Amino acid sequence: DVHSKAWYAATCDRKMAEDALYRSNKDGSFLIRKSSGQDSRQPYTLVVFYNRRVYNIPIRFIESTRQYALGREKSGEERFDSVAEIVENHQRTSLVLIDSQNNTKDSTKLKHIVRVS
Repeated sequence: DVHSKAWYAATCDRKMAEDALYRSNKDGSFLIRKSSGQDSRQPYTLVVFYNRRVYNIPIRFIESTRQYALGREKSGEERFDSVAEIVENHQRTSLVLIDSQNNTKDSTKLKHIVRVS
């Protein structure tokens, strides 16, 4: 359950999350917050800091398989049985960060848990 995890910021909105990550100013800093829209198909957002930018990556819940996936649906995407599994996976393997405005790709591992105070 995400609620017991150090990286879960229960009462945090998008702006608070982004501010906390900018303050941390460390590549690979991250937290998970509730998504702004109360949608059961996208319950959480993974917020990652890299290269002086903050990325908000939706975490989707896939009803048919009861699994989670990151970002928009794509063929051959990685699926996980829990949100914790997503975090553990990307602490070991790099997460691709897509900047849709500048059409660039970066990648980083999830390294530093940021707590929102």
